[in-house]
Amino acid sequence: MRLALVMMGGGARAAYQAGALRALAELAQEASPERREMPFTVICGTSAGAINATSIASHADHFAQGAARLVDVWSNISADQVYRTDWPGVAAAGARWLAALAFGWATFGFAARRMPRTLLDNGPLEHLLARTMNFHRIEQMLDERRLHALAVTAISYSSGRHLTFYQASEPISAWRRAQRTARMVALTPAHLLASASIPYVFPAVRLELDGRHEYFGDGSIRQIAPLSPAIHFGARRIVVIGAGAPSPEVPAARPDIDVYPSLAQIGQQVLASVFLDSLGADIERLEHINRVVLQLPHTVEPESAWHHVDVLTIAPRKRIELIAARHLLELPASVRMLLGAVGGNRASGAAFASYLLFERAFTCELIELGYRDTLAQREVLLTWLKPPAGGEPARPEAARRV
Repeated sequence: MRLALVMMGGGARAAYQAGALRALAELAQEASPERREMPFTVICGTSAGAINATSIASHADHFAQGAARLVDVWSNISADQVYRTDWPGVAAAGARWLAALAFGWATFGFAARRMPRTLLDNGPLEHLLARTMNFHRIEQMLDERRLHALAVTAISYSSGRHLTFYQASEPISAWRRAQRTARMVALTPAHLLASASIPYVFPAVRLELDGRHEYFGDGSIRQIAPLSPAIHFGARRIVVIGAGAPSPEVPAARPDIDVYPSLAQIGQQVLASVFLDSLGADIERLEHINRVVLQLPHTVEPESAWHHVDVLTIAPRKRIELIAARHLLELPASVRMLLGAVGGNRASGAAFASYLLFERAFTCELIELGYRDTLAQREVLLTWLKPPAGGEPARPEAARRV
């Protein structure tokens, strides 16, 4: 009964996943006190979730230690570890955008390399990944068969294809669907940077694909089937850790409905459609397929390409935008000034700012929320995490979702 862990994107909101993983590690220890290794053999991540997925996968031999290390990173993070917050860096980016919007770069003969590309420079994140990620251990965990597969997703701005990059313990046939495909590669920090490059906020990353180079960005864009990689890797049970509540997000402080929405209010709905909306639709499709599978004769199902797959979702029970609104002043002054230009430094734009709020007071609150929300599903998770007693595992009971 292969168990998979899928982690969705959400920028700074992904701190929630660290708390959820800490609770999962405790529950795994309770379900099997003698086992240290991670019960999840398939790990998939997108955007910031890809970074968390890679980190926890590198500790497949000691789940609790890996979860504790991830909690430590998120508990001590600051915005300047992820993107440039110094006044010269922020001012330079703002000045390029202002010049381009006001006068057009062609007027001044801007070379292509001088065109404004993104709002922020995430060079510090590249250094953070180099310090904290151990890709050699990923290969080691796969070789020791403690891990079956690790996958991260990104989208090619060059071709429009949605790519799943993966490493596996054995050859796995890559799949191809409409605008979705997969490649078996040796994962690197560049793949994580590409997957976590929020559109317009962080720069695209140049990767080699099929002998040529393409530019890749955030894997949450056009991710119409977030559960697909885990299912392709043979998972029959999937635990999904989201980074936002499934309900529609509204401003933390409601503005006058007759006032034109700020760019931040518009942006938060765009980002919600990128990071939050696809999961619910994919789970609905999977539940429909499960109902069809239940109608198949048991003698037919093993020979068919269809299998029953259960999904359990762990998602915030509190509104992230309300939490973020209390922490806006913790952002560096330079970033608050930049967000102020689009209305992102006020409560009405807090949901937009939450994706960039890499500050410890905010992330620690999300870690604690993720920990509590996961323990709230203790009973069903203990059933899932308990190793089979032997023989053929029973068909999993229906999962309870939040």
